[in-house]
Amino acid sequence: MTQVRWASKKSGGSSRNGRDSAGRRLGVKKFGGQEVIPGNIIVRQRGTTFHPGNNVGIGKDHTLFALEPGYVHFYKDPQQPKRRFVGIVFKREDTLPIPFDQPKPRRFDLVDLTAL
Repeated sequence: MTQVRWASKKSGGSSRNGRDSAGRRLGVKKFGGQEVIPGNIIVRQRGTTFHPGNNVGIGKDHTLFALEPGYVHFYKDPQQPKRRFVGIVFKREDTLPIPFDQPKPRRFDLVDLTAL
């Protein structure tokens, strides 16, 4: 058997599309009913998919975080039905949003006197 040699081939160049960036780890970090302490990140997001509600702050990159200790509660406000809100309640059985005719609860079972 004789050996056959074909035309030499240039080595393959690198393609232009073969790269990707790592995922950004976005999404909900604390779910409804979970206990949080001040500073805990609740949602990492791009833009405001979720809006900050009671006792929740928002960072410059739209990260939502707890301002007070309590339990996470996701809800929709009847005044703004297209927006989804995230709030912190102090007791697990409490609900959001708080009706306008009721005073806002504060830490240590105090009541907001300006609402009376």
